[in-house]
Amino acid sequence: MLRITAATAADLFDIAATRRIEETAAKALPPHTLMQRAGLAVARLAMALAPHARVIWVACGPGNNGGDGFEAAAQLQRRGFRTVVTRIGEDDRLPADAQASLRRAQEAGVIFAETPPTHYELAVDALLGIGSVRPPSGAMLDWLRQMASGVAPVLNIDTPSGLDADTGVLAENYLQAGSAQVRRVCLSLLTLKPGLFTAHGRDAAGEVWFDDLGIADIVEPPTARLPGIPAALLRQHASHKGSYGDVAVIGGAPGMAGAALLAGSAALNAGAGRVFVALLDPGAPALDQVRPELMFRRADTLDLSGMTVVSGCGGGAAVGELLPHILRTADTLVLDADALNCIAADPALQGLLKARASSGPSTVLTPHPLEAARLLGSNTGEVQRDRLAAAHELAKRFGAIVALKGSGTVIAQPDGIPVINPTGNARLATAGTGDVLAGMVGAALAAGLAPMAAACEAVWRHGDLADRWPDEVPLTAGALAGGCPPVAR
Repeated sequence: MLRITAATAADLFDIAATRRIEETAAKALPPHTLMQRAGLAVARLAMALAPHARVIWVACGPGNNGGDGFEAAAQLQRRGFRTVVTRIGEDDRLPADAQASLRRAQEAGVIFAETPPTHYELAVDALLGIGSVRPPSGAMLDWLRQMASGVAPVLNIDTPSGLDADTGVLAENYLQAGSAQVRRVCLSLLTLKPGLFTAHGRDAAGEVWFDDLGIADIVEPPTARLPGIPAALLRQHASHKGSYGDVAVIGGAPGMAGAALLAGSAALNAGAGRVFVALLDPGAPALDQVRPELMFRRADTLDLSGMTVVSGCGGGAAVGELLPHILRTADTLVLDADALNCIAADPALQGLLKARASSGPSTVLTPHPLEAARLLGSNTGEVQRDRLAAAHELAKRFGAIVALKGSGTVIAQPDGIPVINPTGNARLATAGTGDVLAGMVGAALAAGLAPMAAACEAVWRHGDLADRWPDEVPLTAGALAGGCPPVAR
């Protein structure tokens, strides 16, 4: 059993792939083996979470997720824990494996009740898992709400009930019910599922643990990946500023110069050799007294063919006039914010962006969901309903690497397996942090990383900074651009 952290590199499998793996494994094992292994894994984690529990409540559904719950209850009861099961569904409609585990729980002396116990030290959600994406209702919804509003930890078997294991979308009625700050733990069985790591999945699952149930040698192409810690960009002693590339930040229309300065500062602190800033506000100062290393230039004086360009941060409509030149001449390119909005509104610019892909991806797009929706001619709800699909569609359409920002940022490429980033938290929901990310991607590209690797590296480190930020210190984009969490006083 393994706890999944931001440092974990792992393959993720959607429901269809998980079903195929399960079917193949079951054929090679004696009947009921996988469910017994699953129940034992759940019981082991339950005992670790609540070693002194007097009562453990297990809520079981009508399918095999419920069967895993019955099996876990039997294992816990045999080990001296008072286990109370509430269940939904009729005996004769249970799958065969679940019926066998139900009998084992009854024989072990597990208490079966119509309503949840009044007091319990651990709740186990074995209601739906990946067996159904229908919204919970009736007693099932009541039990889930009771778990969410309680004080005891909640252990979800495989996936939290009501969560789509492929997309990370949580059933609307359960989402609206809210959730107390209970400790949430999810034990993903056989495979890790992408929905646990993006959209609502990170909040719903909480701590994610994984048990492969002894099935580690079945070959199935993954749906997505967790990247693990990116390799550090090592600097050679015999090097100079030119060894780490030039970044040109083009943006900062009147009233929005700060966005471009944030991107420039982030690129500088992320290791770019030189950073040029071309502000689109004629009245902006020609020197940043906080970061005098930033070199201010007019956009028309920069030779973009040998640079990584970061365009769009605070660009307003003014950046649209420069985009034809930027799209034609920039060596490598990061497009963010207003650059994306301009492209979404102009078919000619879309054509120029697609043309850049003729020799392979050299562009990274960093949209938030609304910008992604504009590029797709869709809406934010559609994007968020399937973030993996939306990011992949954008990558294919424009021949670029796409970092679709949000909880569990998705980094997709036109061909190949996408990555779901595991770092970051809600502190990043503040103005300017997207500009910081764009600058960090630019620095990674300028250092020579391939666009996919550059996007993955920058997104991971951007989120990792937020994860290491002291609780008592407010996170601002300006501080984040410095590249190092402050020391709490």
